[in-house]
Amino acid sequence: MKDVTLNQKEQARLSVLNSVLEYQVPIAQAAEVLGVSPRHARRMLAAYRERGAAALAHGNRGRRPHNAVPPAEAAAVVELATERYEGANHTHLTELLSEREGIDLSRPTVRRILTKAGIGSPRSRRSPQHRFRRPRMPQAGMLVQLDGSHHAWLEDRGPKFALLLAVDDATSAVVNAVFCISENTAGYFTLLEGLIEGWGIPLALYSDRHAVFKHNARKPETAAEATQFTRGLQELGIRQIFARSPQAKGRVERAAGTFQDRLVTELRLADARTMDQATAVLQDFLPRYNARFAVQPDHPEPAYRPAAPDLCLPEILCFKDTRKVARDNTVKYNWRVLQLLPDQERTSYAGLRAEVLERPDGEIIVRYEGRRVVTQEPPPRMGALWAGVTAWSPGPELRRVVSSVGDHHISRSQQQHLAALEPVRPAEAAAKGNAYKIAGEKDADRTVSDSWERTPTPTQLARWKAIRQARLKGLSLQAISRELGIARNTVRKYVHAEKPPTKKLSAKERDRLMALRKSTAVAS
Repeated sequence: MKDVTLNQKEQARLSVLNSVLEYQVPIAQAAEVLGVSPRHARRMLAAYRERGAAALAHGNRGRRPHNAVPPAEAAAVVELATERYEGANHTHLTELLSEREGIDLSRPTVRRILTKAGIGSPRSRRSPQHRFRRPRMPQAGMLVQLDGSHHAWLEDRGPKFALLLAVDDATSAVVNAVFCISENTAGYFTLLEGLIEGWGIPLALYSDRHAVFKHNARKPETAAEATQFTRGLQELGIRQIFARSPQAKGRVERAAGTFQDRLVTELRLADARTMDQATAVLQDFLPRYNARFAVQPDHPEPAYRPAAPDLCLPEILCFKDTRKVARDNTVKYNWRVLQLLPDQERTSYAGLRAEVLERPDGEIIVRYEGRRVVTQEPPPRMGALWAGVTAWSPGPELRRVVSSVGDHHISRSQQQHLAALEPVRPAEAAAKGNAYKIAGEKDADRTVSDSWERTPTPTQLARWKAIRQARLKGLSLQAISRELGIARNTVRKYVHAEKPPTKKLSAKERDRLMALRKSTAVAS
C-alpha cells in the first residue's frame, strides 16, 4: 500500500473510528459526530478494518479529471500564444484558437493555462477602485463647484444658450448663476466676479477639465500652460481642483438637473423669450431655490475671504496678453491698433513689452510694469488715405451682387460680410465709359469693354468691391485675407489692379468675337 496523506477532515474521521474500535464510543454516536448515517458509519468502519487509513481518503484522489485539458493541447496553446499569436489578448486568442487551430477552449481555461505558464495578458487592466461618498466641507466658502449646463431653457420660444452654475460644497447653495451664449471664458469670468461681489473670495474651485479651466492639448509643453481663467485664479489666490468624473462634482450636477426641471417651468410661466428676460427670472428664482434646498454647514462661520477695497476685479478677471510695442509706439491686439502716448514716466515705449488687457465690457487697457498707459486711436495709415482717392461710396449695388454669387464658391460668412459693405462703382470709373456687365442685371447704360478681356464674373466683382472697401478702413493685406478668407496673393492682385482682374481672351475666343462684330456691322 502506498502512503496516503489525510487532510484535516479525514484525520478527524480516523480519530472517531479509532474510538469506536476501542469501544469508547458507540457506532450510533460516532455516526452523529461524523455527520453520516449509522449504516454509512458501519461501512466506513469495515473499510478501515480492511484497508487501514487509506480507506478514508477520497477515491478520486490522484486520478486525472475526465474533462481536464490534455498536456499536449495545453502545451500547444502556450506555444501558439508565444509565437504565432503573440500580442493577442486572452479573449482574442481564444477566438483565434477556435477559428484557425480547431482548439475549442473557454476563455477562463485559456487564461488559466497561460497564467500557469507565466504568460500574462498583453492588455493590462486597471483594478477596480473602491469609491465612497466624499463628506461635505465643514465651512461655506472652502470649496465651490463650477459647471455649465447646455439645455433648451426657453424651449421653442427663443434661442438656446448655456447656464453657468457655482454651488457651495458645504451648503449646496447656488452662490451665483449666469446665462451666456456658450460655456466660455468670458462667461466664467462674469460668474466668478458676481460670486466674489456677493459672497467673497472662496478658498478653492472644483471643476471638470473643460478647455476654459485646463489646456487639453496633446503636447506636454502646451498642456502645462495656464489658461486665462487659471491665471485669474492664481492672482486671486484661489486653489484650482479638477474632477476626474462627473460623479465627483455631484452637487453641481444635481443642481443643474434641478434647474433643468424647475427653472424651465418658471421661464415658461414668465413667458421669457430672450436671454435678458431669462436672466431676470433667474435672479428671482435663486433666493427661492436656496431657501428650499440649501443645508446648514457644520461650522456657521463662512470661509469666504472679503475682497480688498483696492482690488479691481475687471482687471483681474479679463483677458491678458503681452505685446511688443512697435517703433511708432503702437500695439496691435485682435485687429485693433492702439497708440501709446508719452507721460511723465516715459516718453517712448518702443521695443518694450506691454501688457494688454481686454475687460469683460470690451474696453482695452495697456499697462507697463503695473502702471496704466494712456492710449488713443492712431491716425489712419497712408494706404487708407491713398485708397480714399478712388473710394467707393456706399450704395445698394453690392447686395444685388451678393445675392447672385451664391453658386460661385463664396461661403455664407463671406456673403454676409460683403452684403454689410455695400459699395458701388466710383464716379471716375463711370466717366471712363468702361462699365462691367454684371450677370443677371439689365442696365441699358452699361456697355461691354472694348479690350480683349473677359467680363468680370459676379465673384470677381464682389471681391473687388469688398477689398477696396476694406482698404478704406486701413486694413493690411493680411487682415483683409483673414477677414474675407481669400489668399494674400489674390488680395495683393486686387489691391494693385485698377479694375477687377480678369483673364484675357484666348485666340479662339478673339476670333469668334471678331466674326460676331463683323456680322453685326454687315447687318447694320
